Amino acid sequence: MWKLVLGFIVFAALALFVLMKSGGNIDLTGEKHDVTGGHTESAASEASAALNAASAALPSEPASAASQ
Repeated sequence: MWKLVLGFIVFAALALFVLMKSGGNIDLTGEKHDVTGGHTESAASEASAALNAASAALPSEPASAASQ
């Protein structure tokens, strides 16, 4: 059993060593919760542009007036 634990520790250390030496951006500080949300403004403007385009494609007169 101790061999399995030792093998896991050696494998984990080797994997971390290889990843750090390969230049990967490794962050071991845990889960990040970014409250600034830098991409939300562009997503909101894209959504409003899509809504404007969809409303422009609709006929301007109401359906009841068009049927008369």
